[in-house]
Amino acid sequence: MYRAVIGLEVHLQLRTRSKLFSACPADYHGAEPNTYTDPLTLGLPGTLPTLNREAVDLALMFGLALNCDVAGFTQFHRKNYFYPDAPKNFQLSQYDRPVARDGFLEIGGERVRIKRAHLEDDAGKLIHPAYAPYSLLDLNRAGSPLIEMVTEADITGAEQARAFLEAVQAIAQSLGVSDATPEEGKMRCDVNLSLHKPGEPWGTKVEVKNLNSFRSVARAIEYETARQTRVLDAGGVITQDTLGWDEGGQKTFVMRTKEGEADYRYFPEPDLPPLNITPEWIERVRARMPELPAQKRARYVAAGVRESDAETLSLNVPLGRFYDEALSSQPAPDAPKVDAQKLANWLLTDVTGLLAAREIGIAQAELKPGHLAALVRLIDAGTISGKIAKDLLPDVMDGQDPEALVRERGLSVVTDTAAIDAAIDVAMQADPATVEKVRAGNAKAMNALFGPVMKATGGKARPEVVRERLQAKLGL
Repeated sequence: MYRAVIGLEVHLQLRTRSKLFSACPADYHGAEPNTYTDPLTLGLPGTLPTLNREAVDLALMFGLALNCDVAGFTQFHRKNYFYPDAPKNFQLSQYDRPVARDGFLEIGGERVRIKRAHLEDDAGKLIHPAYAPYSLLDLNRAGSPLIEMVTEADITGAEQARAFLEAVQAIAQSLGVSDATPEEGKMRCDVNLSLHKPGEPWGTKVEVKNLNSFRSVARAIEYETARQTRVLDAGGVITQDTLGWDEGGQKTFVMRTKEGEADYRYFPEPDLPPLNITPEWIERVRARMPELPAQKRARYVAAGVRESDAETLSLNVPLGRFYDEALSSQPAPDAPKVDAQKLANWLLTDVTGLLAAREIGIAQAELKPGHLAALVRLIDAGTISGKIAKDLLPDVMDGQDPEALVRERGLSVVTDTAAIDAAIDVAMQADPATVEKVRAGNAKAMNALFGPVMKATGGKARPEVVRERLQAKLGL
């Protein structure tokens, strides 16, 4: 039985106003091709880089969140390669002095070590029109600031890799370091994978490049593990190649033979001096750091939220922010606080269900956090039933105030026992067979009467009162 050895390389596009080494704006998304360029991006002679201070601060913040060592000297190097998307014919990256190193993340009780996280400028983008004998080049992305984070080969399977990437995404989004949206290319991942039998040396690794979704990462790992197993079982040899991922065919394919480190001919960037990251600089960056997902998860659990729900809310940054606003909303100083778990239930089931049906995220919805909290309070106070709350939710999702809707539509729960008794009498007269079953000892048969009573009261009767009155009427 073979064992997989997996390391990940994660690229995050930093959220800065300008590119890494020039004043060219970095927010090029949706722009016409090649309209966000400048002389440095185009690699014109005589241009000199100027380092973006905010990019360094964000990289330090990210490194601290990954429990990395960020103190001391860091330096930029030229990584030389010749490709159409790199007009300079080199990438400004970091070689032996990365901005962050030797960190870790805890994933499901297991530690995944972070070897390094370094800054570099991004390349442009090649576009390959279908069946065309040419490719197109868009340099809007070129020069954008990236963090490349490299793990040790501590990951052993597809699900652990996915969980690790979800944690990294949540950290990046919580800090505001990166939008970390794979669908926009702001978070990309390469997978390094080899197989070996327990007790034997590690096998030859391959690299699967530019995976742009967590699902693709998981499926590429599963496919490549199975492929290498077949090759080794047949007595074949794994070669150190760079592979691509065919999303349509759900398989890897060979792109090129893997370059070695010497092929890049690293040397220190002569136009940028080394940086000394001082303790004072680190403390200034640390003071900017908001609550991290692990801290948020612990806070939710302490508030009474189930572990699984707390995990979901802490990893989904937009939902977590919405939840925090709803949890802290108070219509009046003396108003009761909303129940943390019940609020989580509504947000993670009913609300997310409607969001999925409308194909939007929580940020695009008109739902106000205070309105969702108010809806939960109305249920807890016995003002409306859960059924009525579900009926109101689509309108509340459209921005309407649930308390106003209850008043306008006369939806308050019926507590008048005379009205409930009258509805029970009608239900019993309409179904004498069920009444006889109950009185003959089949207490569960009473449920057949419960529905008609609730329907007769428009779903506004308090369920526990209906059950009490039914039991009294039936002599239970």
